[in-house]
Amino acid sequence: MKIKELHVYAHDLPVKNGPYKMANAKVYSLDTTLVKIVTDTGLVGWGETCPVGSTYAPAHAKGARAALEEMGPGLIGASPHPLSLRRKMDSLLNGHRYAKAAVDIAAHDIMGKATGLRVAELLGGVAQESVPSYYATGVGEPDEIARIAAEKVAEGYPRLQIKIGGRPVEIDIAVLRKVWDVIKGKGVRLAADGNRGLPTRDALRLSRECQDIPFILEQPCNTIEELAAIRGQVHHGIYLDEMGEDLATVVRVAGQGLVDGFGMKVTRIGGLQQMAAFRDICEARSLPHTCDDAWGGDIIAAACTHIGATVQPRLNEGVWLAAPYIEGNYDRSGVNIVGGHIKLPEGPGLGVEPEEGMFGKPVLAFG
Repeated sequence: MKIKELHVYAHDLPVKNGPYKMANAKVYSLDTTLVKIVTDTGLVGWGETCPVGSTYAPAHAKGARAALEEMGPGLIGASPHPLSLRRKMDSLLNGHRYAKAAVDIAAHDIMGKATGLRVAELLGGVAQESVPSYYATGVGEPDEIARIAAEKVAEGYPRLQIKIGGRPVEIDIAVLRKVWDVIKGKGVRLAADGNRGLPTRDALRLSRECQDIPFILEQPCNTIEELAAIRGQVHHGIYLDEMGEDLATVVRVAGQGLVDGFGMKVTRIGGLQQMAAFRDICEARSLPHTCDDAWGGDIIAAACTHIGATVQPRLNEGVWLAAPYIEGNYDRSGVNIVGGHIKLPEGPGLGVEPEEGMFGKPVLAFG
């Protein structure tokens, strides 16, 4: 089986009641990139990548499409088997893992359809059919974020992520205290996500003044060196997110004991093939982690849910989806969160079949 055609689409995903605010980004609408692969056997697979603007990470939508344009001609005739395909892409273009991830996801979709297996089964086997999710608030004022937290706990979310950073740390401390007042005793796990927006001074103060609140401090500072500097002084566990750009970094920080877990994005690390390796490294060191992406529609949502379904439940910090923040679906039923959990899609491959007509004409086509 070989790749016969590759088509690339651009699609706009408006943010509900936007903007969505993080310490280093404010977004009203996201430009997502979709990849359709057609094999010489007639099988079709879909992939997607959707950076959150151009300031959250070293990635942006036009960069993804430029990378796909560079690789596209060389992928015609290649095998869709994910490992060999990743090596082929690396031979065509250095870096740009977030663009390669869309091709990787489409390849997993194809291999699932070729074997009659769900992607989660291809990735090692299903540990949970109902995959836990979590809700991430934007950066907001104490009363507003506490109200949202109470609503999401009532909906059944087992974990909340509170966005902090990019402002006076006193406000972030007040937010966390207000949130804790409304969720204390309800069995909900809590993360305070700085998105690289806190200097070490503020991260230390926040942890010191909130010692009584059991939260995870997720990527509070901008660099691994800053995290290493505060590691022995904070009173909370530290997770790595944005700086976990590749498997080499994961091995480094895990081996040095710099973190207690990860927030990991499927497209950032290069797709499902690399994500499965990441999962296994974390299992070997008993490091909890999420299986997320920066943004995106049903294709990314399905990919994240499939890999999330394979994680040991005791290490599974949840799968974050953009679904609550955007309008509509690509697939008729879509991939949605109900009661704080996501039902693993059924059917071979990703288990979603996008309505291709809604994407318009391809912006790139090869083969």
